[in-house]
Amino acid sequence: MKQLTYRIILNPEPEGGYTANVPSLPGCITYGENIDQAIAMAQEAIEGYILVLKDQFTDFR
Repeated sequence: MKQLTYRIILNPEPEGGYTANVPSLPGCITYGENIDQAIAMAQEAIEGYILVLKDQFTDFR
């Protein structure tokens, strides 16, 4: 399977933690209590996002 790379932008939140945004996947945003968790959550969000796109494409065909 082809491996893709996505940029993750981490923004510190005033109340603590980090918001992780994946600009190339609209609406793919998540949160983690620290940088490592925010990155892990973003990886999960990307995987889920791609699965939903694949399902929608399959349903469309």
